[in-house]
Amino acid sequence: MTARQAEVVRNTKETKIRAAVNLDGTGQGDLRTGMPFLDHMLDQVVRHGLIDITLVCDGDHHIDDHHSAEDCGITLGQAFAQAVGDKTGIRRYGHAYVPLDEALSRVVIDLSGRPGLEMHCEFTRSHIGQFDVDLFYEFFQGFVNHANVTLHLDNLRGRNSHHQAETLFKAFGRALRMAVELDPRMSGQMPSTKGSL
Repeated sequence: MTARQAEVVRNTKETKIRAAVNLDGTGQGDLRTGMPFLDHMLDQVVRHGLIDITLVCDGDHHIDDHHSAEDCGITLGQAFAQAVGDKTGIRRYGHAYVPLDEALSRVVIDLSGRPGLEMHCEFTRSHIGQFDVDLFYEFFQGFVNHANVTLHLDNLRGRNSHHQAETLFKAFGRALRMAVELDPRMSGQMPSTKGSL
């Protein structure tokens, strides 16, 4: 099997980011975004998706975390797109429901080649620690636009915003894991009637 790995370096006047992905990993992460709560959430993707991720960001946090959160999503999306390749033989679709105490989230992903994000989560507070919950949307929008995936994120219930976020990211990891898995029945075939994704 060809290694499904990629590394992307993206430098702008606002951020300097290195992202590396191994889709067939063992759940190893090197997460240093400068946003501790985002690191904690991405660690859920690593562990539950069994995708090795390196994401290191030197950003303009003295201004705001917005640029770093968005650009981390962009760079990770670019690495993911390169690692998944032409998508021959994969399952393509993934979904997961994940609970955490009172919170429950559902994530559905299609490695469609078309970027689309539907995110529905009414967080119960504006910040988790120092992290502005609005930036979750910016992160996922950046990822979707550059990974070229369709992603539906729904927090179905929850009172604790930490739990709400954690269920979303754990479900995202589980859904990604399912979607990128090689399907033995699809071996050598493109999971689309169009012949390409």
